[in-house]
Amino acid sequence: LGRFGVLFSGGVDSTLLAFLCKKNGLDFTCYTIGLENSQDIEYAKTIAERYGFDLKHRTLTLDEFENAVKDTIRILGSCEMVWVSVGSVLYAAAKLALRDNIRVLFGGLGTEEIFAGYQRHEEALKNDNFEALHKECWSGLRNMWQRDLLRDFKIAKHLGVELRTPYMDENLIKTAMSVHPMYKLDKEQKKIILREAAEDFGLDREFAYRKKKAAQYGSNFVKGMDKLAKKSGFSAKKEYLQSLANKFK
Repeated sequence: LGRFGVLFSGGVDSTLLAFLCKKNGLDFTCYTIGLENSQDIEYAKTIAERYGFDLKHRTLTLDEFENAVKDTIRILGSCEMVWVSVGSVLYAAAKLALRDNIRVLFGGLGTEEIFAGYQRHEEALKNDNFEALHKECWSGLRNMWQRDLLRDFKIAKHLGVELRTPYMDENLIKTAMSVHPMYKLDKEQKKIILREAAEDFGLDREFAYRKKKAAQYGSNFVKGMDKLAKKSGFSAKKEYLQSLANKFK
């Protein structure tokens, strides 16, 4: 495998990934990106220090962030809010890894679907409907291609980076999807089974059970978009992103 990078947000997915890579003596660097006061960067630093991970993190200026947003829109050919906000996190992190000549990046994609980590899984479970929850997990998995994978692989291909998704290993998916949904979600916590597994592997409970915001919030990129929209004279992020997309037509 050689040297590779881990897209690191300090959530249970990427922390467990880095923890297992370290345990297996692999040669890797964690990459974290954000704007000022990014929660992800703060947590990434704390966790990296605790476990001795090699971490590179970068706090972007608003101008650097705007350039990342523009590039992301250009690559994706879309100004859809979630695609651009999540995509620009990957774009900026991958650019940071490329500075070290790292061209293989591991990411945590897939855990939300197979271990029930989204709000929509909570909705499905209302009235203790485990069948609806299980169906929602399958539906999310099926829709991942046009939702998450297409976006991330477009960016990776453009940058000449290879993206690897260990949690989407066929055997892991089969095992996770054969587990009763009652072990994945309750009123207090999502992705329970993954958190318990992380603890069993030796991850400290505070990191295994950290409640984490989605990448676009933990990085502060959504707030950054609000600032950029305002700076450019728009009242809404959507209009601002559309104005950028229009320039690339």
